[in-house]
Amino acid sequence: MVLLEVIGHAAAALAFIVVIVLTVRRRQRLARTLSRNATIAYRSILGVSGVVALIHASYALESLVFNRTVSSPDPLYMALHSPALVALSVVLLFLVSVKLVAERSPRPRRILAIGAHPDDLEIACGATLAKMRDAGHSIYAMILTCGEAGGDPAIRLREAHHGARFLDVNEVEVLNFNDTELADQVNEITRAIEARIRTYQPDIILTHSAHDQHQDHLAVHQATLRAARNHSAILCYESPSVTRDFQPTFFVDIDGYLDVKIESVRTHADQRRKPYVSPERVRGIAVFRGGQAKTRYAEGFEVVRALASAVGDI
Repeated sequence: MVLLEVIGHAAAALAFIVVIVLTVRRRQRLARTLSRNATIAYRSILGVSGVVALIHASYALESLVFNRTVSSPDPLYMALHSPALVALSVVLLFLVSVKLVAERSPRPRRILAIGAHPDDLEIACGATLAKMRDAGHSIYAMILTCGEAGGDPAIRLREAHHGARFLDVNEVEVLNFNDTELADQVNEITRAIEARIRTYQPDIILTHSAHDQHQDHLAVHQATLRAARNHSAILCYESPSVTRDFQPTFFVDIDGYLDVKIESVRTHADQRRKPYVSPERVRGIAVFRGGQAKTRYAEGFEVVRALASAVGDI
């Protein structure tokens, strides 16, 4: 009996240690799954798992050292074997083993996502980027400015990296071109994008639309088209500043990823007073584009070029 108790408690302690390790390794995915209460839930999982693992380990040690079983009336012993704790264990194991929403792609692709400001990608195509990553595609985010004209550049730089981590983007590069003055730097921006295309060799490029009244967005669109003049797959996403001429003909089904997009936009807390970052506005656009695409939620893109073999099913 003593040996069985030692083995039982040791196995339980090991199981919860595994939960802790998996939780740490899958922190970003859990954060996306658990949405706005992610931080509290994440710490709760670690805390509860750690305490339970420690108690089980102590009981295993006590049984091994003193060669006796733990008295069943012991309140901690009873708690460890309660239905509530068993249920909690199942919930914790489910959370750390939660499956991806997106199906894995049989042919992973490289995506170059280009934005003028730190929050542009999350607002315009955050759900698509998250879904692409979960499907196994690689994403390189290229941000041209620190957004100093719209907030504290140091904070916005940190938020750019935070947002990229939340979306699980492979790498993010924030350049230091002058916010609101990109129209005067199109040649320099073109060269920077050309260099990134040469080194990264993307299959698909995402960028701003030509139908955008923000001068920086339009400049980035023009620079991208120049830099990617020989590229076969360029899609233009929808920023809040697009005009009525923005007419998407390519849609990505983002059912299951809308809340991820909303949370990714929230990572840019410096911009929280902007009306277009509100969850209601983000959700409304997703519903509208979903209606156009005949699905629940969608993000829409204008197609500059889209070679079938390059785009595939993203």
